Amino acid sequence: MKIAIITERANITLGGAERSVFELAARLGLMGVTVEIFAATGTSHSHRVKILCDKAGQKRADFSTFKRALTKHFAENHYDIIHSTLPIEFADVYQPRGGTYPESIIRNAKSFENPIISACKVITSFLNFRRAALAAAEKRICKPSGKPIVAALSEYVKKQLKKHYALADEKIVVIPNGVKTPKPARQDQADKLRAQILAKLKLKEADEPVFFLFAANNFRLKGLASVIKAMWVLGKMHTKRPAYIIVAGRDRPGPYRHLAKTMKVSKKIIFLGQTPNINTALTVCDVAVLPTYYDPSSRFILEALAAGKPVITTKYNGACDMFCNDRHGKIFDSPGDIDSLAQAMKFYTDTKTIEDTTQAIAQDNIKEKVSIESHCRELLKLYEQILENRTQQ
Repeated sequence: MKIAIITERANITLGGAERSVFELAARLGLMGVTVEIFAATGTSHSHRVKILCDKAGQKRADFSTFKRALTKHFAENHYDIIHSTLPIEFADVYQPRGGTYPESIIRNAKSFENPIISACKVITSFLNFRRAALAAAEKRICKPSGKPIVAALSEYVKKQLKKHYALADEKIVVIPNGVKTPKPARQDQADKLRAQILAKLKLKEADEPVFFLFAANNFRLKGLASVIKAMWVLGKMHTKRPAYIIVAGRDRPGPYRHLAKTMKVSKKIIFLGQTPNINTALTVCDVAVLPTYYDPSSRFILEALAAGKPVITTKYNGACDMFCNDRHGKIFDSPGDIDSLAQAMKFYTDTKTIEDTTQAIAQDNIKEKVSIESHCRELLKLYEQILENRTQQ
């Protein structure tokens, strides 16, 4: 089977969606599938990656320009399945790794506390030419006459497709997101990082701190302000062990340092900056927390589950499909519900609670459930079904 995967940018440093495409292609290759990745821009260090609009350098290429380049290539080259993460009408499979465009715009706007700014963000997003073109293309392919089967990363994305486009069930296949199963972190690196964290927070192991890890590249959208506010609420409660926040990611920490100082919790939070190996950070922390405003299916939460860590997140995270509330972690309604977030964090300041949750994650084999292998097996079933239907036509 020969598969073409279309993505906008070939650069794994940009974030979860780009990294996921490369992990997907690599795993499919190990399963005996021939895979080529087609990107408008980016860097190519692999024979399987083709950059079609390289004159644009690292900047985003125009959607119509990229589509013309793809049309030309596929007219001259045969692939059994064309799998696209962009709304391309001639694709066999459309996998919107960022969820639907309307939902992402709406939820991103909700992450701004000022209602006037929030309303302006919705308006300006739809006025953005590139985003408008992509949203219009997605709307076209989600019509009953559209060709692609839409592979939704979660039930949350499926709900978006039905809400915004009334897409029929037979046009949607939910294939839960998956991540590359992390190798055990090097113990020397984990010990070094933990020692650095303890030193910066002026703690000793005897203090028995509980470290909540927040990891994201967009602190606003993923709810870092909510975590800081929850720490203030948590400070008024009795907890069995003291709680601290470890923040990883390349976003600007300045506004959040100021908020932490204003909330008088600055001594309970540390910013690591961009972390090359999130598994090392997960190893030294106890719980993953992501009170996100929007996430089709968070890689960070899946990676935490794969590492056996309890997780806390909102219902606006499609990764909730992959674990049971109150057994493997906590799900609450909204990033604005600070009290519920604080209560969830308090729940995990108990050593026994953490140990019981970790044991439940292992017993229920969540590591396998959230793996890229499991994701690819379901994708292969979809590919084979499409090919079988094609031969019967």
